Amino acid sequence: MKQTECVAMLLAGGEGKRLGVLTTNIAKPAVHFGGKYRIIDFTLSNCVNSGIDTVGVLTQYQPMALNQHIGNGSPWDLNRPDGGVSLLAPYTDQKETRFYTGTANAVYQNLNYLEQYNPQYVLIISGDHIYNMDYRKMLDFHKSSKADATISVIEVKWEEASRFGILNTDGQHRVTEFVEKPAEPESNLASMGIYIFNWDVLKAFLLRDDNTPESSNDFGKNIIPAMIEHGAKLFAYPFQGYWKDVGTIDSLWEAHMDLLDTDNGFPLNHPDWPLYTNCQSPGPQFIAPTASIRQSMINDGCQVYGEVDRSVVFQGVEIGEGSIIRDSIIMPNVVIGKNVILSKAIIGEGTVIRDGAVVGDLEGKEITVIGEKEVVYKDTSDKMPKIFAGRNQRLLERIG
Repeated sequence: MKQTECVAMLLAGGEGKRLGVLTTNIAKPAVHFGGKYRIIDFTLSNCVNSGIDTVGVLTQYQPMALNQHIGNGSPWDLNRPDGGVSLLAPYTDQKETRFYTGTANAVYQNLNYLEQYNPQYVLIISGDHIYNMDYRKMLDFHKSSKADATISVIEVKWEEASRFGILNTDGQHRVTEFVEKPAEPESNLASMGIYIFNWDVLKAFLLRDDNTPESSNDFGKNIIPAMIEHGAKLFAYPFQGYWKDVGTIDSLWEAHMDLLDTDNGFPLNHPDWPLYTNCQSPGPQFIAPTASIRQSMINDGCQVYGEVDRSVVFQGVEIGEGSIIRDSIIMPNVVIGKNVILSKAIIGEGTVIRDGAVVGDLEGKEITVIGEKEVVYKDTSDKMPKIFAGRNQRLLERIG
């Protein structure tokens, strides 16, 4: 049996209900991001940049786009005869498909995949986070701590803490308490959903969890608390840097706006930490401020005849004359007609917005989302002047 020091298991089967219409037909990790990428590109690129070359990608919900994007793993240098990337779907026998019941069950169903590599360590990662991280540094921390498991953590805003698994630690970073999505969190030290386990310890707890009928088969709800209860050595690895869970509409929009903040934002495709993708289109670039394009990321393959302000525009997008796009995310192959106003909107792939349409909250309070391959027409109702009156009237006057 061959020995691989560390195997990564990438959880990529999430339905992503909180992203609404953006995940109707694709898994959350396959959602477009940053002008020409998909969300999963970040985790896969982190693996190859960290020297981890054996990655199992666990898929379930709407996997076709994700499978096509990953292919044989060549953009990430994961098309290797030994190790490389493997797409792992739920087990199917002649009678039924055993769908994953939780994150831990997904790994449990693939124990045979792990056993063929006989790893010392297993890295559990998620395909729906935006960040650059050297997993080798976390592994070094894990080894030096003599830990059974290590959880990467980051401080989050207190008002967002209830969205995450929250930890308490002692002075040596040892985890003393873990609560999954507490209603009233006592700490803002959040799990990033990135774990390193000693393989023998992980296997034992997965087997135990599978024999616990009342378990949700989840790492945060079951495996981690069980390890703490049984006295296993769990340590928190403090991560320094940009990290964003883009599992909600608000966080997805915020992460794109962070890309446009050249002083404090996230460095996309940094020379020291390349971001690889299977997309063959020209890469996005920042356009110098002009009369019609301000602080925006526009893909080289776009045709822009209107005004774009603080927005991210993907490949194949057309924007007609007289149109005003601001604070928005325009996904691939969207066609925007003439004299259109988009304000704080996310427009799904392949959608057509007809001439004169007004989409979004001109006050900038709410995010408007349009799904893929929709057709949006101009609203000719008599309510329009009342809805968009006041300080926004100047925008309507500019398009006649």
